[in-house]
Amino acid sequence: MSQNTDTKDFIQVRIALLTVSDTRDSSQDKSGDVLAERITAAGHHLAERRIVKDERDQIAAQLRTWIEDETVDVVLSTGGTGLTGRDVTVEAHRDVYEKEIDAFGTVFTIVSMQKIGTSAVQSRATGGVAGGTYLFALPGSPGACKDAWDEILQYQFDYRHRPCNFVEIMPRLDEHLRRK
Repeated sequence: MSQNTDTKDFIQVRIALLTVSDTRDSSQDKSGDVLAERITAAGHHLAERRIVKDERDQIAAQLRTWIEDETVDVVLSTGGTGLTGRDVTVEAHRDVYEKEIDAFGTVFTIVSMQKIGTSAVQSRATGGVAGGTYLFALPGSPGACKDAWDEILQYQFDYRHRPCNFVEIMPRLDEHLRRK
């Protein structure tokens, strides 16, 4: 069973937050607000926050910008993970992934099933890694963002979490780029 240990010190993670929406601005970004509050309450640094339109190339471009930014360890996006024609966030994420974290979507679905039942099948939440940066695409609802953070991400971004966590392997995410 997973748990936190007091034998290790907390390590702050630098997280950029991207909201994908054709209609929202910063005053209406409830999902972004939920995530921003949780990121800072957990002791992490909110490195940057932006809103982009539901355009695959714009989403991928912003992800690539943050992947190249040495002050960003993680990118969380919210919105555009559904099934409609304008939902292209998952495709944009996969355009930049070097490796996909398949189990993230599975665990998110399990968490969602407990909250919204079979409606969970309509989400395509995903996670991956590129250039030593973690990337996660979350649904656009505040409830889904709460569930993703509260049930999964807060633990995986806590270095003290056992038996393992994302933070402890961050220094090795880009080791393939350093090989000759």
